[in-house]
Amino acid sequence: MAKIRPSKGAPYARILGVGGYRPTRVVPNEVILEKIDSSDEWIRSRSGIETRHWAGPEETVAAMSVEAAGKAIADAGIDADRIGAVVVSTVSHFSQTPAVATEIADKLGTDKAAAFDISAGCAGFGYGLTLAKGMVVEGSAEYVLVIGVERLSDLTDLEDRATAFLFGDGAGAVVVGPSKEPAIGPTVWGSEGDKAGTIKQTVPWDRFATADASELPQDSAGNVKFPAITQEGQAVFRWAVFEMAKVAQQALDAAGITSDDLDVFIPHQANVRIIDSMVKTLKLPEHVTVARDIRTTGNTSAASIPLAMERLLATGEAKSGDTALVIGFGAGLVYAATVVTLP
Repeated sequence: MAKIRPSKGAPYARILGVGGYRPTRVVPNEVILEKIDSSDEWIRSRSGIETRHWAGPEETVAAMSVEAAGKAIADAGIDADRIGAVVVSTVSHFSQTPAVATEIADKLGTDKAAAFDISAGCAGFGYGLTLAKGMVVEGSAEYVLVIGVERLSDLTDLEDRATAFLFGDGAGAVVVGPSKEPAIGPTVWGSEGDKAGTIKQTVPWDRFATADASELPQDSAGNVKFPAITQEGQAVFRWAVFEMAKVAQQALDAAGITSDDLDVFIPHQANVRIIDSMVKTLKLPEHVTVARDIRTTGNTSAASIPLAMERLLATGEAKSGDTALVIGFGAGLVYAATVVTLP
């Protein structure tokens, strides 16, 4: 039997650089209220959201990704042609094939980097980070670019009072590369497919394309609605608050640290009430900086964690070398949590 030569990668992996892109249009709650019966006070109290960013025609999934990725690569201090793989997490790139990652890899000037998309909703950044760590340690790529990007305004039903105010657009990216010491902890991840119906697309693409208009959801003017994201808010809230705090604690345990050792907590920016409840359940000390980027960015799904990370570092609320707990959770229902050293 022939012996396969073992892989030779780095001993460990770390995040070397981070970048973000927020669309230029800022949308206050007043715009959302034009189509739903609610109030600015209700939206803020239920979600914590004050504004969100919506992409314009030129701010495509690829264009936003290239902007965020360019910043991450510069922050990492490497040239784009050293990127060996590009992993893009998104649910809002509407061309089924080819993967938008291939277009991004080319526009960035990588040297024929491996490139692929993944669909893991709001846990997508954590999934991508885990894959990137594996590639660096295994040796299939020295540097890996992980991008979380969404144009959720394209998948928002502005007449749905439960979700119209939630979603925003944007892209966040990190470069993962070799490290001499552990800087990305073990990932605690999984799925609960029996709860998949709690967050979903209103109409599958095949049914949208073939069904009679009378069989599809319609807006107040009688026009067929484009497929949108819908959710059972209370069920998702309960799951996130009670189950994801347990996953976050498991990630701390897996990394061999306690909440007292943390400097920063960066959860998926789904809802301020969820974030605050997790902080309370985890009994995080007052010295831990907590990301609440959702207030001005909205829920950007796979982009929310890297965008929040970038803002904390840019404002000085977090600093290089800080120990951070990151956790994403959402449609599927899927989740991923890990402890990282900030770049």
